[in-house]
Amino acid sequence: MAGPREVLRRRARETPDRRAYVFLDEHGAEVDALTDGELHARARGTAVRLTAHARPGDRALLVFAPGLEFLVAFFACLEAGVIAVPVAPPRRGHVQDATRRIVADADPALVLADAATTTAARAALAPHLRWLRVGGVAAGPPDDGPADPATPAFLQYTSGSTAAPKGVVVTHGALAANQEMIRRAFGHDATSTFVGWAPLFHDQGLIGNVLQPLHLGTLAVLMAPSTFIRRPLLWPETVSRYRARTSGGPDFAFAACVAAARRTGLPEGLDLSCWTVAFDGAEPLRPSTLRDFATTFAPAGLDPGALYPCYGLAEATLLVTGSRPGRGPRFLDVDPDALARGRLRPGTRTLVGSGEVLPGEEVRIVDPDTGAPCADGEVGEIRVAGGHVTAGYWRNPTATAATFGGGELRTGDLGALVDGELYVVGRRSDVVVVRGRNHHPGDLEATVLGAHPALAPCGPATTAAFGLPDDEGGGERVVVVGEVRDDADRDGIAGAVRAAVLREHDLALAAVVLTRPGALPRTSSGKIRRRAAREMHLAGGFPAPGAAPSG
Repeated sequence: MAGPREVLRRRARETPDRRAYVFLDEHGAEVDALTDGELHARARGTAVRLTAHARPGDRALLVFAPGLEFLVAFFACLEAGVIAVPVAPPRRGHVQDATRRIVADADPALVLADAATTTAARAALAPHLRWLRVGGVAAGPPDDGPADPATPAFLQYTSGSTAAPKGVVVTHGALAANQEMIRRAFGHDATSTFVGWAPLFHDQGLIGNVLQPLHLGTLAVLMAPSTFIRRPLLWPETVSRYRARTSGGPDFAFAACVAAARRTGLPEGLDLSCWTVAFDGAEPLRPSTLRDFATTFAPAGLDPGALYPCYGLAEATLLVTGSRPGRGPRFLDVDPDALARGRLRPGTRTLVGSGEVLPGEEVRIVDPDTGAPCADGEVGEIRVAGGHVTAGYWRNPTATAATFGGGELRTGDLGALVDGELYVVGRRSDVVVVRGRNHHPGDLEATVLGAHPALAPCGPATTAAFGLPDDEGGGERVVVVGEVRDDADRDGIAGAVRAAVLREHDLALAAVVLTRPGALPRTSSGKIRRRAAREMHLAGGFPAPGAAPSG
């Protein structure tokens, strides 16, 4: 199987004038575009400059504002044999601590950046390194042959939602294998136009919205994440305008569109009959979100069967399991008490399936302590094997052995297989044990979100549940944090949250903390960093609703 470097070379030879990528501004207007030939020529030109300052195997930090210059830099690294290290650009001139840790860990030889980012971040991020701009063109085919499948293509640093970021070593071979898995699982072909807004330094944005369209030879229409956040309905409007077949994002994005549509109504002329794969992944799947999205956008022609739950992680390149195109989500009603004991039995709590095991891989559910296989419907750790599993963590043999040892990937995620469908119920490290019962934070957070209407307007990814040691009774006690507006009835909200959690989970909360919107720590993809939230709570707490952001 050909990797992205070879695919771009072939596209540049065979279809040099094909529009490959389009970038939109916050109003939906096209502000940049690249053909196959232009992307290849600019990447080759930048690669020539790279080789003057870096050798194959060196790392290059990629620090770019949203836009197509990032693509030129990424493919330049592939052409030069330099390992790309995409990172989040600075926000309002502030360099995130996670980015500084990535720089220290990756030990890059240089930085590729756009002009604005260079000005904003050079002195604060890596003043000791050479900073290069993308630029120049080079004609003609390269002299070297295909990339070694075992050679690293780039480092995808984990989000840090549960620990310090680690650099996942994504090889050319793993990329090629996962691209073909995605193509088959999603039912893609050369007519599968994409629309995407996920960050390009994140695996969903880079692998799903950039490399997969190139693999297929189809158009990708891209926009900045901030554009989606400010104007959620521009996302489905763009799907309608370009007649896109594939587009998706985390669960919160679908909920944001529902909330926006309820406020303003559906955009005039919206036609989503073209949208056949609306993939939902990267964070816990909420049945209410999927059902509300299907109902809200049905008048615009959205087929509910287009909703496509999936599951993946950076250590498996991207995709692990996925639904079937046109089938729609699978829901499973389970008993909360049985779930707390590690079994899926009929009951009142609804779980969303994350799809089926795909050809070319093996997915097992095992006891996380003994490795013994779990029966159908029993909760255990999800383990994955296949050509798409990555090569481990950059310069971290201890973590690599712990996660990738034994010939399979230990995901750290808990789930169960029922009739061939994977149901993900949480992370092993996040499980809270109270009086001998396991409570999954995602379930608690879903209950908190639905406990009071003042919590919902802030969006779904606005609550965090975590455990603290219970010095008196042993085990743990549970704290929940929720973001609310400054004019909210705090006492009423806290009481409603306590009552809902007691009713649904038979659990008395140790504390209900209410804070201002945006106060909870998040990863680059918008997921709540529960461990960081726990540390913030222990270190002094969260700002009250209405308090001004610090810094």
